[in-house]
Amino acid sequence: MENAKTRYNDEELVEFKDIILKKLEVAKKEYHYLQEQINRSNDHGTDDTENRFISLEESNASMEREHLNQMAARQQQFIDHLEKALIRIENKTYGICRETGKLISKEWLRAEPHTTLSIDAKKAQK
Repeated sequence: MENAKTRYNDEELVEFKDIILKKLEVAKKEYHYLQEQINRSNDHGTDDTENRFISLEESNASMEREHLNQMAARQQQFIDHLEKALIRIENKTYGICRETGKLISKEWLRAEPHTTLSIDAKKAQK
């Protein structure tokens, strides 16, 4: 029945917008936390450490910083996808599969509110 519709109605779009806004709030908090950790890892303070341990600590700090940077980049990308989903809601194109043109199931959108592909289209990509 849902696939017979060409788009979600305004009430349904409000539901999805609420889901996205909640996820966006959490994602931004996590991103800011990661940024704080990156900034903090730059201040690792090895002034009183013996010389033989400095290079090991610097190596560990560098790996940790790289990992935090990767996590922050992924989080920023997730935030961007959520913000684009909000634009699609405003344009009333949200929930339409970019491959098939059919409506993406509500269950899939609730689980992955930033998706632009239906489950079938996603499977076909593999």
